[in-house]
Amino acid sequence: MSLQHTLHRAPAISLEGGNTLGGMSMGDSKDASAPLAWPQQPLRAPVLPTGAPPVHEQWHAEGPLRQGRDEGIHWRRNAEMLYGVIELNEVDHPPVAEDVSPLQTASRVLYERLFRLLREQGMPHLWRVWNYMADINGESHGLERYRQFNLGRYEAFVGAQRETGGQVPAACAIGVADGPLSVAFLAGASPLLPLENPRQVSAWRYPSQYGPRAPTFSRAALAYPRGREALFVSGTASIVGHATVHPGDVAAQCEETVRNIECLVQEANRAARSDRPFSIAGLSHRAYVRHATDAHTVQRTLQPLLRGASLVCVQADICRADLLVEIESQAIHPLVSP
Repeated sequence: MSLQHTLHRAPAISLEGGNTLGGMSMGDSKDASAPLAWPQQPLRAPVLPTGAPPVHEQWHAEGPLRQGRDEGIHWRRNAEMLYGVIELNEVDHPPVAEDVSPLQTASRVLYERLFRLLREQGMPHLWRVWNYMADINGESHGLERYRQFNLGRYEAFVGAQRETGGQVPAACAIGVADGPLSVAFLAGASPLLPLENPRQVSAWRYPSQYGPRAPTFSRAALAYPRGREALFVSGTASIVGHATVHPGDVAAQCEETVRNIECLVQEANRAARSDRPFSIAGLSHRAYVRHATDAHTVQRTLQPLLRGASLVCVQADICRADLLVEIESQAIHPLVSP
């Protein structure tokens, strides 16, 4: 069992590391600023409903672990996978031209550093990425900030001679109230198997109405750490084709989002190597909810649809201003030896 994922709905966590590859803290956690032996991404967003305790997410790995800090990236790895966290302040990365925003520049620089690390560590395959940024729907330099981020990320992919469509990682891009551009990532020595949703246009094929560069991520991906099969479902929302559906109706957006996740689970099971099929109930889910006042409606709507699966809700902004909720999901299954 080479990769495990756990959630802790309490403020206390072990700071020594042990077999922890890396993790994330969600909510107002005092431990988020404590010195950790392993990289931890702080998700600066309240856990819902309001007043709920912070949540800690951890990835565990077998075998000897080693770690380091390179160009602002705190990373930890074993022989087959690496988890890293990097944060950049936009003000520290002035744009190279008047029509280039600080966020675009910071995004490009951040991903350039990420790709250099993966190359140096012999972990060429980027499996899953979590992107958090302030004011994601705000506008400057004549462009929405999420689209600025997409430009910078795309430039780094091109500069590193990486594919910008097809063989791209699962990912999310979420807005928080303030703070630096924050990215956590899981990469491996083995390639991922990207998955797309037949109900949706692939994000990397979006038309130009969504920005000068399409987002660089797959709808989901299967990855294969030793002896395991991991399914990563990217941030998924109420989108059919490439258009938002059910604007203004958070319950209907929840239902449409789950339909999209169910479709991705079906696609995963068509390609899966494990004898155990993935299911909506067997995934762990995180819901990003734009308005805290919608938390009860979201939970009430999702509970029967997710069939008792683990669900954590946080208040955060979504990459489109008309989207009220986004859900990401994951599961890890053992592979039976032939």
